[in-house]
Amino acid sequence: MLRFILRRLGVSALILFLGSVFLFFITVFSGDPLEDLRESRDRTAEQQMEARIRNMNLNEPWYVRYWMWLTGVAKCVTLNCDLGTDSRGADINTALVNAAGSTLRLVTLATFLAIIIGVTMGILAAIRQYSGFDYAVTFAAFLFFSLPVFWVAVLLKEYGAIRFNNWIADPAISLTATIVIALLVGLTLASLLGGDMRRRLLTGAISAVVAFGAITYFDTVGWWRQPALGLPLIILVAAAAGVLLTYLTVGRGNRKILYAALTTVAAGAVGWFIFNGWIVTPTYPLLLLMLGISLVAAIVIGWFWGGWDRNIAIWVSIGTAVAFAGATALDQLLRNWGPFLERKPRPISTIGSGSPNFEGPFWTGVWDWGVQLILPTVVLTVISLASYSRYTRASMLETIRQDYVRTARSKGLSERVVISKHALRNALIPITTIVAFDFAGLIGGAVVTETVFGWKGMGALFQEGLTRVDPGPVMAFYLVTGTAAVLMNMMADIAYAFLDPRIRT
Repeated sequence: MLRFILRRLGVSALILFLGSVFLFFITVFSGDPLEDLRESRDRTAEQQMEARIRNMNLNEPWYVRYWMWLTGVAKCVTLNCDLGTDSRGADINTALVNAAGSTLRLVTLATFLAIIIGVTMGILAAIRQYSGFDYAVTFAAFLFFSLPVFWVAVLLKEYGAIRFNNWIADPAISLTATIVIALLVGLTLASLLGGDMRRRLLTGAISAVVAFGAITYFDTVGWWRQPALGLPLIILVAAAAGVLLTYLTVGRGNRKILYAALTTVAAGAVGWFIFNGWIVTPTYPLLLLMLGISLVAAIVIGWFWGGWDRNIAIWVSIGTAVAFAGATALDQLLRNWGPFLERKPRPISTIGSGSPNFEGPFWTGVWDWGVQLILPTVVLTVISLASYSRYTRASMLETIRQDYVRTARSKGLSERVVISKHALRNALIPITTIVAFDFAGLIGGAVVTETVFGWKGMGALFQEGLTRVDPGPVMAFYLVTGTAAVLMNMMADIAYAFLDPRIRT
């Protein structure tokens, strides 16, 4: 495996080198970087031209300029990169760090959400092939895949930002909207859970009534501007996660795994009281410390209850602890939504990746950092969602028709075990390839999204370099995207060996 990785790294390095030479060449000869100054009547145009020639080393041949860039990149091995200056004399290293931070913040979240939601929808659609849920997922996938990115972005700016900001100033949901939302929730859950017609009608009716009651209650108490979960709901969410993880791993046969999960929930409730002061006014180091304590406690609880299935108990306990921690963080975010609205009455901006000079406590700062992610993240997630769901569905349908899956069923294994332990693991092998290409592609494909929402990310850096015929920012963009593509493909190869032991040989 090590020899394979080293060989792949060598080939990838050669490809990156040849690609960088070609990209530098076509960027340099794509126009005249001094064209705007040659036509300028400004008295300082000549001084500006001399400064630009000096900043971009225009007196040197293109291959000398490329060598200067390459030697600067070689210093990255010692974590001392020198990417030079752009046409205005600004340090490209600083610009790249800021741009990569904005784009990776956006792309990482969008990819993570697209994988979770898309793969889950694809698995459920394959299990319920030709059902109403399957047809709905198929329709949504083709619809989202065919939508132009810029058009979706503009619609989200109108309805997700401008009209939402108007609504949140005095939030209220009409009776008609409440009924429509409740019916949609009922239809979705009925098609998702399946069963005979009577069971679907009962499930849909109960879900619709619960949704109608919840929305009416939230509207009556003004929950939209002063939301919260509270400890009882946090415990309920964590317990539900523990039960779900127990069912997915060992089913209902091993009670010790369930006891480990519930004990983790109880320990989390005790920790909620002990660390409440840190939770209300935290810092990032304190959050990491509390998460570390939670994970250690979960490992100890899983080891204590596990017995013969100790490893499974530990992982279920860890998952339950993470769910408890996530619900606790969500509760604090919801509690600080009202204070955030007081500081920023129109919370969702249509331009930019943050509010300049915004000041506030920790959780309101997280709101300001996070609301700017919502609209562009939704755009990128929706576009990627289609491919993940369709590929997962096709891969699952192919896998569950294999002979070893039929053998597993004939041995009397439950459908949960057949799907989760036999079919899913092999069905995920093609998905790893899509994830690798999609992550690297989103970094470059976010150019349109960043332009519409005014993000100063990698897209703006790349576009500025092309507009000014400046190879510095363009090559910085290539350095990040190319390296990301190589690393993600390497991780995909390693994931193949993990998912299918036959590949290791």
